[in-house]
Amino acid sequence: MSLPHAPRDRADDGLLTLIGDLPELIRNLIVAEIDAAKAWVRRAAKDAGIGSGWMAAALFCLFWTVPMVGLTLMFVLYIWLPLWASALIMVGVGLVATAVFALLGVLRFKRLTRPENPVQAAKHDLEILKGE
Repeated sequence: MSLPHAPRDRADDGLLTLIGDLPELIRNLIVAEIDAAKAWVRRAAKDAGIGSGWMAAALFCLFWTVPMVGLTLMFVLYIWLPLWASALIMVGVGLVATAVFALLGVLRFKRLTRPENPVQAAKHDLEILKGE
């Protein structure tokens, strides 16, 4: 948020001038905290959505990998080495893709727990004002 006017040196201002500027300063602080909260909610929602997409991709890969494991076990029991080896390679590719998608989703969800919460910042500001 931009300030309505450039900050000035308040060293020479009188007590009444400083008290008169107090409502504007408090209003600016409240507006800035609300804007920070809105931005944090927007970022959190975006990270949750992208993380959910990566988790859906991981579940999609896992959905197709589980039957491949069963087919591989069946081919291992009934068919010679070259056929089941190819099926085993497909299972490996599916598991690697599942692991990569799940890792990307977990990393995106971890961004939600960063200590950038504006509510915590506002509480910290109030503690400072109280002198704690």
